[in-house]
Amino acid sequence: MFFASDNSGPVHPQVLAALSEANAGYAMGYGDDPLTLQVQERIRELFEAPQAAVYLVATGTAANALALATLCQPFQTVFCSPVAHIHEDECNAPEFFSGGAKLTLVPGGDKMTSAALAATIAKENTRGVHGPQCGPVSITQVTERGSVYSLDELRSLTSVARKHDLPVHLDGARFANALVRLSCSPADMSWRAGVDALSFGGTKNGLLGVEAVLFFDPDRAWEFELRRKRGGHLFSKGRYLAAQMAAYLTDDLWLISARAANAACDRLAAGLRAAGAEFAHAPDANMIFAAIPRAVHQRLHDAGAVYHLWDGALDGDDPQEMLTARLVCDWSISNARIDQFLNVLNS
Repeated sequence: MFFASDNSGPVHPQVLAALSEANAGYAMGYGDDPLTLQVQERIRELFEAPQAAVYLVATGTAANALALATLCQPFQTVFCSPVAHIHEDECNAPEFFSGGAKLTLVPGGDKMTSAALAATIAKENTRGVHGPQCGPVSITQVTERGSVYSLDELRSLTSVARKHDLPVHLDGARFANALVRLSCSPADMSWRAGVDALSFGGTKNGLLGVEAVLFFDPDRAWEFELRRKRGGHLFSKGRYLAAQMAAYLTDDLWLISARAANAACDRLAAGLRAAGAEFAHAPDANMIFAAIPRAVHQRLHDAGAVYHLWDGALDGDDPQEMLTARLVCDWSISNARIDQFLNVLNS
């Protein structure tokens, strides 16, 4: 009953097999191996973007921070949600890699709205040389609270950015989970929606550790390459990153894994609703924020359930106080484990 994070799940066996196969013999380093070139071309095909520049890095933070640094001058600011991963969970990496660019938080909740984004950009445009200059807009899809932007919502945000001539970055650590929920194409949820740069995640969806960075404008490519090298994120044995991504994209493994995680989340959410849990956000993909009484949390933890409490403490005086759990399903969680959790919940 492990629901702490989709980062904590196992690597898919097909990915491990691909790594073993890639380990045979010798290959050129630093991304000049045939497998890396094949993966880059496969991603271009997948996104219907033949001119896109595609690069592999090992972590989501590297993907986000290096992409934003490429889009952003040090005297600019990045517009993002108050709960964006780049703000809450990356230890100022975007600021560091950009050489000092700041983040400006767009007021509101989990999702940014176009009205709030427009108002925030307008506010930053009032101080001339004395204030930060407007830089990229960064959107998280799936959001850090488990919500999925519709295509119309994405286009609305990118339209605001376009009016101010600002580039758009999409943090797609859970890109696949959002894609299968919306039943659209990768192009529809990226460059066709107005996205300029994408962090295309894999680690949370069954890979050992690899993310792709896409620039739909290839003129950004050389600067990103320099930043990746200078930042210590150019792998010498790049074929081991490429092998993971190759397996991920073979026979739709990335989509199959995301559908499995989303379906598990749907099953868990249905059981929680039936038990009277209160949902803080719509569980659109593979993540749930649900409030249940402290006594129920204690019972679940005693039974071996592993997940994070988002507010409050497990030990407290009021057994009926409602505490919010963050529950995340990965590709490997079984129906049996979900039903075990729900049985304890309802016991």
